Amino acid sequence: MQTDGNRLCRLWAHTLLTAVLAAISLASHAQQTPNDYYRAEFVILERIIEPGAVNEHMATRKVDAPVETTETLYSVGSGGATTSSLKLVNRNELHLGNAANRLERSGHYRVLMSAGWYEAFPPDYKGQPLRVEIGDWLEQAGQRAIEGHITIDRQRYLHVAVHLNHWQQGKIAASATEAVNTGEPQSVNSLPEGAGTDAMPVATGTGLALQPEVPLELLTWIRETRRMRSEEIHFLDSPTIGVLVFFKKIEATP
Repeated sequence: MQTDGNRLCRLWAHTLLTAVLAAISLASHAQQTPNDYYRAEFVILERIIEPGAVNEHMATRKVDAPVETTETLYSVGSGGATTSSLKLVNRNELHLGNAANRLERSGHYRVLMSAGWYEAFPPDYKGQPLRVEIGDWLEQAGQRAIEGHITIDRQRYLHVAVHLNHWQQGKIAASATEAVNTGEPQSVNSLPEGAGTDAMPVATGTGLALQPEVPLELLTWIRETRRMRSEEIHFLDSPTIGVLVFFKKIEATP
């Protein structure tokens, strides 16, 4: 009888230990999947269109200086290397991955960024601006053609604010570049019409070339804040660029 009692005690101890370990495992998993946990997804694309076909006439629009932020969603350096302060997941894991692939195959769009990550967005969440720098490299300006930031906030609902500028090389800068590349001197008297005297002539080995103070011209922009609904694809756009947004709610483990 004593042997049976010892065996029963060991059985109860083993059962209790198993239950404790299971509880610890469940608690750990629940911590990994908290409430208000989402997968945020963004795809930024460029329409394949000639700049001359855009009738926005935004070259004279005033643009605020880039915001100061320590967070980067997606940045492509001059050499093509990409950086992000977020832990981005593989494009194949994204719900928007198929949409991005279809857009690329259509021949009408160029996908410049496809990014997603997991994060908790509780009520009253105030996100830092996420820096974006993508598109063609504009040598004269030393920056990417599309730059700006995206901000995610939450009150009762999630809100996404997109603030992107699409730049092109200015006409003055283009004339100067052509003069240098072709070896043709360009004097102050041959400035493009409307250039005025803001462009400063500098000496080069072939004569005078223009060094414009502002070698950029605004093509289009996106300035929009949108309330997000979970598991719905949202599209924000301008004549030349578009942003697909998708949030997937990840249910917490009970």
